[in-house]
Amino acid sequence: MSTNNKRRRFSAEEKVRILREHLLEHVPVSDLCEKYEIKPSQYYQWQKLFFENGAEAFTSKRSRSSQGKERQIEQLKDQLTHKDEIIAEVAEAFVTLKKQLGGS
Repeated sequence: MSTNNKRRRFSAEEKVRILREHLLEHVPVSDLCEKYEIKPSQYYQWQKLFFENGAEAFTSKRSRSSQGKERQIEQLKDQLTHKDEIIAEVAEAFVTLKKQLGGS
């Protein structure tokens, strides 16, 4: 391991390549950790994330796109609801003020 504590950043592609070395080429995790100067816990965290999110690789781009659009629609609906609530509060305050000032 390197003596400096500078953090290395690995791209998603690099992480998958490192995982492949163990899973397909049967390179021991200890050898990979030494080679790439990572801790075993880091390797196993990547592996866990890889398997937890692996199903996304088998979903179509259209499906992922529609999920993103659904999330965006929900966010926009929430924003509209919030705006409607604010408009209702302002309208109520306007009516109250108008009554206090003797307007009709």
